[in-house]
Amino acid sequence: MIIKYTAPLRGELSIPGDKSISHRSVMFGALADGTTEVTNFLTGADCLSTISCFRQMGIEIEQKDTHVLIHGKGLHGLKAPSEILDAGNSGTTVRLLSGILAGQNFDSVITGDETIQKRPMKRVMTPLANMGADVTSVRGNGCAPLQIHGKRLHGAHYDSPVASAQVKSCILLAGLYADGITSVTEPAVSRNHSELMLQYFGANVRADMDKESSAVRKAGAESLSEVSGSCPAGTTAAGFTVSIFPEPKLTGQKICVPGDISSAAYFIAAALLVPGSELLLKNVGINPTRDGMLRVCREMGADITLLNEDHSGAEPCADLLVRSSHLKAVEIGGDIIPALIDELPVLAVLAAFADGTTVIKDAAELRVKESDRIAVMAENLNRIGCPVEATKDGMIITGGKPLHGTVIDSHMDHRIALSFAVAALACEGETDIQGAEIVNISYPGFYDDLAGVCR
Repeated sequence: MIIKYTAPLRGELSIPGDKSISHRSVMFGALADGTTEVTNFLTGADCLSTISCFRQMGIEIEQKDTHVLIHGKGLHGLKAPSEILDAGNSGTTVRLLSGILAGQNFDSVITGDETIQKRPMKRVMTPLANMGADVTSVRGNGCAPLQIHGKRLHGAHYDSPVASAQVKSCILLAGLYADGITSVTEPAVSRNHSELMLQYFGANVRADMDKESSAVRKAGAESLSEVSGSCPAGTTAAGFTVSIFPEPKLTGQKICVPGDISSAAYFIAAALLVPGSELLLKNVGINPTRDGMLRVCREMGADITLLNEDHSGAEPCADLLVRSSHLKAVEIGGDIIPALIDELPVLAVLAAFADGTTVIKDAAELRVKESDRIAVMAENLNRIGCPVEATKDGMIITGGKPLHGTVIDSHMDHRIALSFAVAALACEGETDIQGAEIVNISYPGFYDDLAGVCR
């Protein structure tokens, strides 16, 4: 894909459905009694992998574009797959489905593509083992393929060393099949889509903070959504615990998936960087455990206005009006990292054009994504003329200099390709993105949408 400096971005755009919520709507709908109807479902390759896996386990799923019907069979309605479950490029599918499969009365194997087979799975294998699960790495390297011998699980508590929504969700889903209460404590608040949606389907899920987290207690929050919303990432969140009670009766629901803020991030960045731009992004999810991108952009001096905020559903959303802005360097680290971990690559692009030196830290998780995103971002930012020092858990980016187009190696990582498509809009000359088609993992139609607002 060849991309070059563009005219201002103008108009409005509806962002495709949130990937995390789309995954979970299929999983939870399959475990519920009755039909779950999903609108604005993300039709990216990752979410289609989740649909494929559940179809292999006997769940009837009808899909027409972004409208999906999942005919659930209840908590114990899955059947043994006749073949190995293939998650494609989706780490969410592997990790969350492992929690479900661990509590079944059948055995299974789940794997993914070459990239997935290099990503760490011990982070879910360990807590599942604490619950009595039998999950092994087929090759003995702590990665997929995973052999899962389904069995009755025990309720347990797990102190997670990382704030990871995938780890937390895996444990909670396994807890559906346990013989007692299952809980997980995180060092910081990770995205809470699983808790909100499980509660929406009828599960008994509770969130609590320990005495160190007085901010939440002072807020007087009573419901799960209030607790989660009153403690956004970026505040002290030591001891954030979520618990689930076993064997709930889940009931099919109607779900309208909000626009994915991780996908909106690329258009937010593009509109901020290209002079004269003004772009309205419609119906974007603004869950407080996911809005770290917005908070950091505003700290950098970004002109972003929230319009038509809607907090009536389980997931809050709003329209985002973004205008081009002169940006300044900031430090990004600490408890805000879980709220923007997927947006760090495009934030690094913004830092390359911002005045001063931006420091990204506490983000070692980036090294075990679809690529080593710290190394790959540093490599490609240096290629376009931005001085970058990669550290063990982040980057030091010296921004504010004119940058130039070049050949970019996406390393077949969708967020790298998307981020440098944005960078190309503000670079002199042409940028050639190798492996550009990988964006279909999370944002099919991205290049068409980009062309539609670059006018």
